[in-house]
Amino acid sequence: MKRIAIIATVLILCTLAATPTPLQDSIPKKSYRATLTTSPPVIDGSLTDEAWQAGEWQGDFVQYEPNNGVASSQKTEFKLLYDENNLYVAFKSYDSNADSIVRRISRRDNGEGDFVGVGFDSYHDLQTGFAFVTNAAGVKNDFIWSRDGQVEDDTWDPIWFTGAKVYDWGWAAEMRIPLTQLRFRISDDGVWGLEAFRRIFRNQETSLWQHVDRNSSGLVHNFGKLTGLTGIRPKKQADITPFAVASLETFEKEDGNPFATGRTWKYNAGLDAKFGITNNMTLDLSVNPDFGQVEADPSQVNLTAYETFFEEKRPFFIEGNNITNFRTGLGDGDIGFDNLFYSRRIGRSPHLWANTEDNEYARMPRVTPILGAAKLTGKTPEGLSIGIVEAIAAEGRAEIDSLGQRSWQTVEPLTNYLVSRVMKDFGGGKTIIGAAFTNTHRFLDNTGIDGLVHNANTAGVDFTRYFGEERDWYISATAAGSNLTGSKASIENLQRSSIHYFQRPDADYVEVDPERTSLNGFGGNVQAGKVGGHWNFMAFTYMKSPGLDLNDVGYLQSADAIISGLWTAYRFDKPFSIFRQIRPNANYWTGWDFGGTHLFTGGNLSLYVQFKNLWWTNIGGNYEGNSLSNNLLRGGPAMLYPSSVNSWFNLGTNNSKKVFATVFANAARGAENVSERYSAGIDFTVKPGQSFTASIEPSYSINRNDIQWVSRSDDDEHYILSRIDQQIVSMSLRMNYNITPDLTIQYWGQPFLAAMDYSKFKVVTDPRAEKLADRYHLIADNEIEYDAGNNRYLVDEDRDGTVDYTFGNPDNNYDQFLSNLVLRWEFTPGSTLFLVWSQTRSYSDSTGSFSLEQNLDNLYTSKRPYDVFLVKFTYRFGLR
Repeated sequence: MKRIAIIATVLILCTLAATPTPLQDSIPKKSYRATLTTSPPVIDGSLTDEAWQAGEWQGDFVQYEPNNGVASSQKTEFKLLYDENNLYVAFKSYDSNADSIVRRISRRDNGEGDFVGVGFDSYHDLQTGFAFVTNAAGVKNDFIWSRDGQVEDDTWDPIWFTGAKVYDWGWAAEMRIPLTQLRFRISDDGVWGLEAFRRIFRNQETSLWQHVDRNSSGLVHNFGKLTGLTGIRPKKQADITPFAVASLETFEKEDGNPFATGRTWKYNAGLDAKFGITNNMTLDLSVNPDFGQVEADPSQVNLTAYETFFEEKRPFFIEGNNITNFRTGLGDGDIGFDNLFYSRRIGRSPHLWANTEDNEYARMPRVTPILGAAKLTGKTPEGLSIGIVEAIAAEGRAEIDSLGQRSWQTVEPLTNYLVSRVMKDFGGGKTIIGAAFTNTHRFLDNTGIDGLVHNANTAGVDFTRYFGEERDWYISATAAGSNLTGSKASIENLQRSSIHYFQRPDADYVEVDPERTSLNGFGGNVQAGKVGGHWNFMAFTYMKSPGLDLNDVGYLQSADAIISGLWTAYRFDKPFSIFRQIRPNANYWTGWDFGGTHLFTGGNLSLYVQFKNLWWTNIGGNYEGNSLSNNLLRGGPAMLYPSSVNSWFNLGTNNSKKVFATVFANAARGAENVSERYSAGIDFTVKPGQSFTASIEPSYSINRNDIQWVSRSDDDEHYILSRIDQQIVSMSLRMNYNITPDLTIQYWGQPFLAAMDYSKFKVVTDPRAEKLADRYHLIADNEIEYDAGNNRYLVDEDRDGTVDYTFGNPDNNYDQFLSNLVLRWEFTPGSTLFLVWSQTRSYSDSTGSFSLEQNLDNLYTSKRPYDVFLVKFTYRFGLR
């Protein structure tokens, strides 16, 4: 612990002495005046239309990287016209080696190769930017910058048009951006923020029209000015997109099971809609949404007490989540996921399983259907951002067959979700104040469900203040609270859950109260630091009271913690010798529970280096001191865990080449030889032409842990641990064939093989003993017997011939294969045809032994896969 504190202190003192670099305040602002046109150009990349004879070409782009502040290596010019309905942008991207221009066809928002783009701060709030990008093959990319460029949301997909062509002098691009797709303030001066940019892919050079220092604290507030847009008026968007879906599901037939006939046909229909309520506010509606084309979550094995966090992939929920997001956590680790809104809760898999008797079969819903959802998002000219999500999930019911008689059981109640978020900018974004409120209401009457919370409310406020002309320094604070009400059984379930563990016998500040009908908690964080310049740092404290619970429509991995820490980094971004950039990084953290018990202290050092040949490497290591775990024994007393060291290494080649790869390796070891873990893999990508990309990512990991949790004994008096030997082999394969930017074929497949072999079982005796071996009793061979018929272990500790307690055999083999093949044809903007084939193969047993050949054989020959063949058709009606 002392060693980590000394390292962190030395790093901070060294960086405090670093000489500051002049930043954006010395860079003059550019201005561009748009020209009104009465003869709109044809958008094909030719630049021969008469319209382009008017207006001014501007250039003099300056590098953002690699040589910050140096003139671009290639000349770039752009021009901007407008009329009452559209903005028109043209680019001339000169290139002295035109045959080296990289044109790659891909799906929207996945564009690679040389590209140009334009960003509009159409609110002129110095915080929000709307970006439109096209590459040399005409592939679109679009996104919204918020929080002065700190947040980039590429899920925004407006309707706009682009064209690009390559010439012997370079390449050209044209854009037509309908005003219906932009949100902007109405003003007499017609002033917006403006940025134009270019990427030369072969040497990864980015240059900007309005130079922004690479070490600036933000982006949007540094934009140049766009003038001349006088007389334009808002054009409210109004689109309705109905859809129809038909699917065939095939699976293993089960004799006697009326629900496992081997195939099922399904049909569905609904609609999505988008309406401009005002120029600045957009209402999205979705009735009976279907997300059958969305890729499945990757396979994982979770040996912890906590829920796995999965990213959102459904378009309705990811678009605009920069506004509805209210993060209470910090950083990019596990606590970074803590949030008042975790949209995967909406339409989740059911909480409960059907109860069946002998000769009964059940058909369970895989997910809870969403009846409808509405989302209102936008930002007013006064700087008030609003995000509201309202969704209703249907009652999930399992169909039960009992000798031909059908009945239904509710496994998920009808539920209403409300999420609201507001933020207000002051002083051009130097001060930001926000608030959020969520409500989850379950309609439990007549469902027979007593174990779920009836009503859950969460609320929070946040504040950020930037200091200095360049907003280099900041302080921020977030506070949140939760209030959950329900039956006695539901609140007792919460108190005993892995989030809280109120039943811990050595925690005198919490206890399970079976009479409670509500649970309240609070949390929040305070941060202060520096975000501009070469040197950055942050000091923080994050707390979560024992009763805080966000998990009805948010995400909280665990409560009851106070965590403080320091982070610092320094960026050497001026190329020298063989280096393009270097960034050392250091962290220090420590934590307590709300009983005042110190739980852990740790830190890490890491180094990122990019070379001039565009290869890169990242190396680092963590040290975690002896820690006290409140969750290892799953509601039992806290247990002392030995210190550990973890190191990692990554090496990547130049990803602008047609063939590139990244190798990664990780190693960890615990003190007293308690554990060791090793993993390695490679991500290998080939791009043989303009339209095809393939990547393969095999990985292998082994894990040994001598105090892995197993279970409580059947008498509920013993905490059972064991040694686990775990092996995981997985491989992800992706292939993309892009016939045109609007007609693509994508494939993803992942075999995943895992074996967990448990041995050397232990019963915990003194969880805080100084030596590891004194914290448990190792169950000897003559004290334990395996009952193969019941797949349980029988323990006779005193060897008197009478079984003292039992526990289940935890050995497990888990094998899975997931794949998804999607043909996507956007035959007209906003209207799409999907053809989808998805497959799932699963196999599990209780052997715990690993054999690559045997595991693969089990996976592919044990039973028929679950296949889904789906056709989805959407058609957009633009009403304005």
